[in-house]
Amino acid sequence: MKKSALSLFSTENLTRLLWGAALLALPVTSFRWFPFLGEGTLVRPLALYPLALLLPLLLIQASRKKLNLYWTGVFVALGAFVLFVVFATSFGALINPIPLRGQTYLGRTIRALATLFIGLAFFISAVWMNKEEADFRFTVKWILAGLCLDLAWSGLQALTFYTHWLEKEMVTHWQLAFSMRELVRTNRVSGLAYEPAWLAGQLATIFIPFLFAAVLTNFRLTRVKWLEPVLLALSLLALLATYSRGGLLTTAAAAGVTFLLLGGDVIRAIWTWFINGFRGGMFDVLFRISMIIAVLGVFAGTILFLGQKNFFRRLWETDAHTLSEYMVNISAGARGAYSSAAIAAFEEHPLTGVGLGASGFYMYQNLPDWSLTTVPEIARQLNPENRLYPNPKNLYIRLLAETGLIGFFLFAAFQFNVLGEILSLLGRKEPWARFAATAGVFAGLGITLYNFTQDSLTTPNIWLVSGILVGLAATSSQKEIK
Repeated sequence: MKKSALSLFSTENLTRLLWGAALLALPVTSFRWFPFLGEGTLVRPLALYPLALLLPLLLIQASRKKLNLYWTGVFVALGAFVLFVVFATSFGALINPIPLRGQTYLGRTIRALATLFIGLAFFISAVWMNKEEADFRFTVKWILAGLCLDLAWSGLQALTFYTHWLEKEMVTHWQLAFSMRELVRTNRVSGLAYEPAWLAGQLATIFIPFLFAAVLTNFRLTRVKWLEPVLLALSLLALLATYSRGGLLTTAAAAGVTFLLLGGDVIRAIWTWFINGFRGGMFDVLFRISMIIAVLGVFAGTILFLGQKNFFRRLWETDAHTLSEYMVNISAGARGAYSSAAIAAFEEHPLTGVGLGASGFYMYQNLPDWSLTTVPEIARQLNPENRLYPNPKNLYIRLLAETGLIGFFLFAAFQFNVLGEILSLLGRKEPWARFAATAGVFAGLGITLYNFTQDSLTTPNIWLVSGILVGLAATSSQKEIK
């Protein structure tokens, strides 16, 4: 009895418990109870708590030779990027920009480097905790468990917004117990994330890739065959309820490209079934015609549903004559202005950038003229009483501005290394490996597009799935060498 209790709380079981807890907590992106953080720090992943205990345990196990931590070639590319970021940030200190609203260069760069290392913690943990099929199944099951919690809270928000069963003020108090933000006033579902766009980003880069891959490859993690299709349908409904333009376009593009690249067998089977139906009786022909009408009806219904929100409808209902006018009309003027200002900072220091986290010091003086009079958010930012620090809202532009061309290309090299590792899993004949590779391709495409609309290096979205697939591929390579 004592031995079984000790084995239950062994280091190996404890690491799996902490990893599962981190995955379960993924949906909570802005956890209220973090020490030493100001109100302006919005990216606060709850998963960081179990992760902070997990990494030291893994290192202790490795030092005692009880765990073999594989080192993959991706770490070389990632290490080169991190080392250059540190160099570029040190070089930026020589420029030493004028403090902005109480923010100094040293303070911003220390904070930015901390966010980078938090992101690296998610990536490295994912690599080391996924070595074989059993680890991968464990990981995905806990990811889906976190998704179930997210969908449950999203459903609660939807009931609050669109029925009279729950009072909005009461649910707001519930949410503020763990989140930095109350319910969204425009009745857009945000789940356990800070805002609807963050929930849409999670769905597009973490949750939907695994569900889509399960349906496409007909791979199931449990004996419940309907689980993944039902979760996929509910996730798509939650995605629609966010009304996030970026999230919807990212998901649609990633799903379409993944389907075309890796769904050849499914495409041929569907086409054969569809064509053969027209060679049968009238019932078969009518059934296939009704299927076409149903699919068109789903697309039309989706557009009508999204068109209920004015900010979504403005995408196609606009009288703008220039690109800047169109961006302002669709409420993207602030993003365009910030990106344009960050590009100006990049042009001043194209090779090394201005230092990680320092682009905001150069943005206000480089804002385009059209944004100063037509974008209300810019006017609020320029108010002397405003204490917010600006950021580029685009990770690629941020890397160009803060790490220059060298840092940007090193980050791109890291991403291509990750892609290579993901595609290497397609060479394995096991069904789970094809499922993993399909999910990785979907997530990789989603992350690539998602980074055009966000600039944080802390968010687990851009690190987690990549780390999982790199860990599986690295272990496979080691076994082949042996």
